Amino acid sequence: MSSFKKGGIFILSSPSGAGKTTLVKKISKNRNFSVSVSHTTRSPRPNEKNGKDYFFISKNNFKKLIKKGEFLEHAKVFDNYYGSSKKLVNEKINKGKNIVFDIDWQGTRQIKNKSIKCKVLTIFILPPSKSELLKRLLKREKKNMKTVKKRMKEFKKDLLKWKEYDYVVINDKLNQCYRKIMKIIKNKNETIYDKKFISQHVKRLLN
Repeated sequence: MSSFKKGGIFILSSPSGAGKTTLVKKISKNRNFSVSVSHTTRSPRPNEKNGKDYFFISKNNFKKLIKKGEFLEHAKVFDNYYGSSKKLVNEKINKGKNIVFDIDWQGTRQIKNKSIKCKVLTIFILPPSKSELLKRLLKREKKNMKTVKKRMKEFKKDLLKWKEYDYVVINDKLNQCYRKIMKIIKNKNETIYDKKFISQHVKRLLN
C-alpha cells in the first residue's frame, strides 16, 4: 500500500452518477487511507450522516468559511456549495494519512494549482455508457426526474474535463474498477492508460 512520510492526496472525480463516491468509500477501507469529508450546503440523502458523509451547513456559514480562507478547495455544484477543510486535510497529511477526495473538476483544479508538499494524484471515472449512467442516477435519485435531468444536463461539461487528470478509468464493473484504481495508487509498473481508447469512449458518451 502507498505510504509516505507525509500523507498523499488521491482525487477521484467523475460526472454525477459514475460511481466515484462508492469507489472512494471502498478505497478508504484500506490501511492508512482516509476520506476527506467535505462541507456542503445540500440536504442529506437517506442514510447520510453529518460528520461521516459530509458536514452539512447553511449557505451563510459556508460563505463565512470562504471569507476566512478555511477551505483547501471549494466549488458550487448544482446550486449547492462543497468545500474541503484546509485544517482537517493538513492534520491528516501530517499524521501520514493518505487522503481520498470525492470532488469535481473545479476543486481538483484548485488543489493542483496550490503548492502542496505531498504526492497529489488525480483520477477521472467514466461510466460505461450514457444509458447506464441514466439508470444509476434514476436509482440514486429515487426517479426524481427534475434532479436527474439537471445532472444529465451537466454531463457533457463534466465529461470534457477528463484530459486534466493523471489517469482515467471506466467504471463498468465496480470491483474491477476498484482494483485498477488501487494498482494506479500503488504505482505498480508505472501504470499507463490508453488515451486513444478513452478518447473514443468519450466520443461515444457524447453522442
